[in-house]
Amino acid sequence: MWVSLALLLLGVLTALAAPRLLSRADWAEREPVVALWVWQCVVAAVLLSFALSMTLSASTAWQAVRGQLFAPAPRAVVDAYELGTSGPWSAVLAVALAAGGAWSGAMLGREIGQARARRRQRRCDLLVRSPLLPGERPGSERLVVLEGERADVWWLSGTTPQLVITTAALRRLKGRQLDAVLAHEQGHARARHDWLLNCSAALAAGFPGIPVFAAFREEMHRLVELAADDVASRRFGRLTIALALVELNEDRGVFGPGSAPETDLPQRVNRLLTAAPRLTTGRRLRLTAAASLVPVVPVLVAFAPALSALG
Repeated sequence: MWVSLALLLLGVLTALAAPRLLSRADWAEREPVVALWVWQCVVAAVLLSFALSMTLSASTAWQAVRGQLFAPAPRAVVDAYELGTSGPWSAVLAVALAAGGAWSGAMLGREIGQARARRRQRRCDLLVRSPLLPGERPGSERLVVLEGERADVWWLSGTTPQLVITTAALRRLKGRQLDAVLAHEQGHARARHDWLLNCSAALAAGFPGIPVFAAFREEMHRLVELAADDVASRRFGRLTIALALVELNEDRGVFGPGSAPETDLPQRVNRLLTAAPRLTTGRRLRLTAAASLVPVVPVLVAFAPALSALG
């Protein structure tokens, strides 16, 4: 029972401490791809801690689960976990964590369903604004130009992804700025950022009181944009993509003194213009390796009694 409690405590402490520690990191804006990986590893460690705690609690509470889980294990390993020595708390903990896992799956399914519904609606709106010509199949064109007075560019994901751009955006974007914006949107598509946003939104909506999930959603929205900015800037230059962002958004009031506090466009443009140097390759590799080890910690805690008994 103590192993499942230790795993539960590890998951709770990670969920509480990780957002504070990562918010103090001064390298996240310089290396958004690494920061994305770190956040994914932290959230994976939290979920893995809860899942392993649920499994061991269930094996403590019910003989059927214990027989399946520890069937091939030596007797010394089974004794090391002290199964069957606790009261009804093991069953309560297992049921509570299982309910949390089922709720997470339901929230993820709902988020994916809503994302698909929004995508279908946007495709229907696109067909209304840009009807198909005779003999043209839906989704056959990867680039769609819409008549519109508002400068806008967006990527429609799905089985037949499409890039949509308005005529106002074509008039505003000069020279290589259009290519930079296209590279930005393609960066989102290649990295499948929509899946990250869906997963983070599902966890935050399902468990609004857990700080790590709320911070995970906020950081995913911010970091995926920074990562896509970097994809475009490496091909066309930081100044080019910064000017393109200004051209696309200056009429929306996001750069003025009365701009909405939740918008991060001014910070993105300032980041591109200041051009802080990237981390060294060695430090990027160390951060990536260290983050990859975070989900290993709950696995080591779960297997510690077995390793001790066998050793």
